[in-house]
Amino acid sequence: MRSIIMTLLGVLMAISVASAADRPLRDQLAEDSVIEQALKRGTLRVGFSTFVPWAMQDKSGAFVGFEVDVATRLAQDLGLNLELVPTKWSGIIPALLTGKFDVIIGGMSVKPVRSLKVNFTIPYDYASISVMASKSAAAGLKSLDDFDNPEVVVVARTGSTAALAAKKRFPKARLRYFDDEGPAIQEVLSGRAHALVSSDPLPRFEVLANPDRLFMPEGKPLALEPVAFAVRKSDPDTLNVLDNWIRMVEMEGWLKERKHYWFETRDWEPLVR
Repeated sequence: MRSIIMTLLGVLMAISVASAADRPLRDQLAEDSVIEQALKRGTLRVGFSTFVPWAMQDKSGAFVGFEVDVATRLAQDLGLNLELVPTKWSGIIPALLTGKFDVIIGGMSVKPVRSLKVNFTIPYDYASISVMASKSAAAGLKSLDDFDNPEVVVVARTGSTAALAAKKRFPKARLRYFDDEGPAIQEVLSGRAHALVSSDPLPRFEVLANPDRLFMPEGKPLALEPVAFAVRKSDPDTLNVLDNWIRMVEMEGWLKERKHYWFETRDWEPLVR
């Protein structure tokens, strides 16, 4: 019995020593976290690239857009000033990794190859691929299922994710590809093609601009990709803060309201034109 007690005491002492040794490491991780450094600095630095309507400059030169609203609200809720750091998309992950800013809030979809370099929060948005159709050419076609027909011409941009989605969703339709979406849009506006498949918000904006000639068929988007904040690895505290903030504003309905304003209306156009 005595040997058992001594063994248990030894195990408890070992656990106590290990916990004490781990404490400095935990403290160091917390102190070095991006969110802790931002609090000390009083400023949250956000990297992004300009894409309409995610982020763009208004008439005064200030940045506006969905992502700017998200970054602004996040900084305010954390009690921090916001520093926007515009960055070319091709170099935005390397810029994050070298510490030029604290977090990417720039419509970045979650992909395995990106997850090898950065950590993603829970999604705060979803990138979608949708369809816009010609009212004249597609008269009588209402749902997306109606467009999977050998008599239907569907256009998309060559080599795009939308082109792959069109091929998968409409295998029976006649697919035509263009190097640029401009000519593809004209094909639908003129009635020479029944529908265009493209990443949102382009289909929705074209329908808003041409309600007499275009419509969006009934049905779910052809594809959805989660969009999240990106942060440097080995920083659980920052991920925790950002994840919980996303949950909060999502439950409020604030994210949905901002998404509707920037992607489903053109009420913001006077700001930039």
